[in-house]
Amino acid sequence: MVKEQVINKVLEEKIATFKPGSLVKGRIVGILNDAVIIDIGFKSEGITPKEEFKSLQNLIEKGQEVYVVIESLDPDSNGFIPLSKEKADIELNWQKIEEMFRKDQPIEGVIFKKVKGGFRVDIGVTAFLPSSQTDIVPIKNSNEYVGIKSFFKILKLDSLRKNIVVSRKKYIEEEKERQKIEYLKSLNKNQLVTGVVKNIVDYGAFIEIEHGVVGLLHINDMSWGRISHPSQILSVGEKIEVVVLDVNLEKQTVSFGLKQKTANPWDNIEEKYPVGSVVEGKIVNITDYGAFIKLEEGVEGLLHISEFSWTGRIRNPSEILSPGDTIKVKVIDIKKDEQKISFSLKQLEPNPWPEIIKKYPVGKIVTGKVYHITDFGAFVELEKGIDGLLHISNISDTPIKHPSEVLRKGQKIEVMILEIDPENRKISLGYKQVGENPKSKKGGNDESDNSERL
Repeated sequence: MVKEQVINKVLEEKIATFKPGSLVKGRIVGILNDAVIIDIGFKSEGITPKEEFKSLQNLIEKGQEVYVVIESLDPDSNGFIPLSKEKADIELNWQKIEEMFRKDQPIEGVIFKKVKGGFRVDIGVTAFLPSSQTDIVPIKNSNEYVGIKSFFKILKLDSLRKNIVVSRKKYIEEEKERQKIEYLKSLNKNQLVTGVVKNIVDYGAFIEIEHGVVGLLHINDMSWGRISHPSQILSVGEKIEVVVLDVNLEKQTVSFGLKQKTANPWDNIEEKYPVGSVVEGKIVNITDYGAFIKLEEGVEGLLHISEFSWTGRIRNPSEILSPGDTIKVKVIDIKKDEQKISFSLKQLEPNPWPEIIKKYPVGKIVTGKVYHITDFGAFVELEKGIDGLLHISNISDTPIKHPSEVLRKGQKIEVMILEIDPENRKISLGYKQVGENPKSKKGGNDESDNSERL
C-alpha cells in the first residue's frame, strides 16, 4: 500500500511538470499508418504525425526513445495527447547550436537557397549566410554554391528572435590555419620538402610548401659557392626541393637551405688540398690586397699580394692577373673552421734572397738603372726582378728638394749597398756614398722611358 502511494506521488509530481510547450522524452508504443503513439508517462498516451519523423522514417521501432514537445494536455477525440516530434527536433537543434556557439565549434549544414545579400543554410534550423562570408575567394557565380554541404562558424545568434548568422569563410580560414599549424608541427630539421619560389629579394627567396607555409631560403644557404644575387640560380615560379633548417612554431616561420642538400666541401678540405700542395684554380675576384682563387664550388682562397713575388715589385694584383685566369698556386695555410685557405705564387719558385745576400753584400758598389722616381727617393733596378730604394737623403751631400734634380728615369748609376732586409725583401742603396759628386752625373747615361722594367 505504501509502495503504491509512493509511486502515485512520483507520477503526480511528474505529471505536474507537464504543460503545453514542454520538451519531454517518451517511448514509442505504437506505429500507425500516419501516426506514432508515444508514452510520455502522462495519464494518457500521446500521438504525433508520422511525417514529423523526417530523419527516422525507416528506423521507427517500438520501444524506441524519442523527444517530443507537448502541444496540449487535452486529449483528442481518440483520447491521445497531441505531441510534436518536429518542434522537439527544432528545440534540440537550438540547444545544440547554442552549445556549439558557446564553445566556438563549427557546425555542419547545407546551403539550400539563394536570397538577397547571401544564402539560406540548413543547420538543423535555418541560418543566414552573407555573401561576404561565403568563401575565401570572390564569388563569380552564386548559383554554384546552392546545394553545397559544408561546415560553418556561427557569427551571431539571437535565441529570442531565432536568428542565426553563419560564416563559411571563417571556417575555411580557421581550418587552413589549423592544418598549417599541424603541418608545421610535423616538419623536422633536415627534412626534404618540395615547394615553389614565390618571391625573390636581394637577401634570399621565399619558398611556399604545403598548406600555404612560406619560408625563407637565405642567400647564404643557397650555394657553397659565391653568388651575388638569388636570381643567379632561382626564378619565380620554379619548383624546388629544399632542406628544412629551422621551424619556429610561435612565429610560424620556416628557414630553408639548398646548399645543405650536398656535402660541405670544407669537411675534408685538409685531405683534398693539404698544406704544401700545388693546386690549380680560377681567379674570381681581384682587390688591392690580393686575388681570390676558386678551386671548386664553395672553396675559394686568397692569394695575398705579399705572396705574389719574392722581390715585392708587384704593387697591384691586376698588373699580372685578370678575373677568369687559370693559375697554379701553392697551399700555404688552411683554417677549416673559418673556411679560409691561403695561397702563394712566389713559393712555386725558390727563395732568391739567400743568393741576393751573397751577391750584394753591404758596402758593395754596383751598377743599376733608375726605373721609378718618387718624392722620397728613387727605385733602382739592380737586375731583373731585384731592385732597391735610393732614399732622397742618400742621393746627394748637397740638400735637394726632389730626386729629379739629380736623377732621371732610365739613367744608369753606380750605387752602394747600404742594407739588406731579406725578411721584408728590401735593399737600401746609397748614391752619395759612392764618393763622386752626384751633380756632375745628372746628364750622363740616360736611357729612354721604354727601358726594361720589372
